[in-house]
Amino acid sequence: MPSKKESTQSAFANALAQIDQVAALLRDSYEDKAAFDAALKKIKIHDRLVKGVLEIKLDNGKKAKFKAYRAQHNNARGPYKGGIRFHPQVCEDEVKALSIWMTWKCAITNLPYGGAKGGIAVDPKTLSKNELERLSRAYTRLIADHIGPWQDVPAPDVNTNGQIMAWMADELLKIKTAKKQLNQNYLATFTGKPIILGGSQGRDEATGLGGCYVLNQFTKKLKLTPKTTTIAVQGFGNVGSWFARHAARLGYKVVAVSDSRHTVYNAKGLDVEKIWAGKLKYRRFPEAIKAGLFKAEVLPASDILGLDVKIFVPAALENAITIDNVKQIKADIVFEMANGPTTTDAEKYLVEQGKLLMPDVLDNAGGVSTSYFEWVQNLYGYSWSYQEVLDKLKPLMESSFADVWQMYQDHRGISLRQAAYLIAIKKVIDNMIVRGQQA
Repeated sequence: MPSKKESTQSAFANALAQIDQVAALLRDSYEDKAAFDAALKKIKIHDRLVKGVLEIKLDNGKKAKFKAYRAQHNNARGPYKGGIRFHPQVCEDEVKALSIWMTWKCAITNLPYGGAKGGIAVDPKTLSKNELERLSRAYTRLIADHIGPWQDVPAPDVNTNGQIMAWMADELLKIKTAKKQLNQNYLATFTGKPIILGGSQGRDEATGLGGCYVLNQFTKKLKLTPKTTTIAVQGFGNVGSWFARHAARLGYKVVAVSDSRHTVYNAKGLDVEKIWAGKLKYRRFPEAIKAGLFKAEVLPASDILGLDVKIFVPAALENAITIDNVKQIKADIVFEMANGPTTTDAEKYLVEQGKLLMPDVLDNAGGVSTSYFEWVQNLYGYSWSYQEVLDKLKPLMESSFADVWQMYQDHRGISLRQAAYLIAIKKVIDNMIVRGQQA
């Protein structure tokens, strides 16, 4: 956990600080400095923040209230796009930061979207399936006037899934039917839906797989051999588990993975597929090991930071690497798969130590990229096969990496994150200026 001092460096403050760092590098390339300054000022302010308190009836007849949010950052490049998360730590600061990062993520990958993010402050494990459905529908009613296939396109995020997207899509359709507003295909409002409801093949694994496409290109540039490149993955939810599984399939040596309670470690390499099977069956790593599913040493969850590996992959929540724990990291490379896992102070320390950090806005963009594919399929009535989706995702991620790497090479002395942000922020500001939105 961050210290009291570190906790003051909020995710939103990190996001704004990152903008300022790049703006200083970018401003000189603009002839019209006034237009640039106006656009820069505007991208620090969200277009809209929807928030409210949701009240639902519990199975026991009592009522419960939950704070809920939807932040819409910037739509200069297209409809807002971003996930919905159900987590006790969801707050206004968090969704505002995440929506900014979504704006950059979409720009880096050339997707015609702006950034958004939403969520409910709730531990979904405490709710029954019926209660979860009521909450999902209540959230949809809160944001219904501000979402749509050409307005804002939500998707699953932490602790949400295709079933929740299905409930939300159904609720939105009911609302639009009651208002006789059926001039659009409202299934295209939500991505990450079940396949039978217009979801896309490959969406569940897309974030982790997309990260591995970037990883492969990155390690080639560094002349690293997969079989001798050791990896530790912090977080074994959807993103971390798929990343670890695909990395292992590509021949990388995954030696450690962790969840919120434990780290499992084997210097000779882990059988990630068996760990995933054990996690599904037993929920906890120690029980899976006792059952003989795989062999590994069990360590405290926090110990994964200090393992002697080549690449450390934070794939859990934001602010996992702080100024208080960054000195524990022995890895030469931090490869971000979570959103905002490294605070600005911690990143500065890593860079000063000569370590490389590949940023989240590129690494985990496979999810939103495949959401884009789903959106296109819904809008045009397509149904692409699993292989077709992968055939589109791989070159998109690889070309996005190539753009960032080239920017990194062209501007010596900047970080990889700054290279990615130079590309993203310039695209957004250019769109704002050409549309006259900076005024």
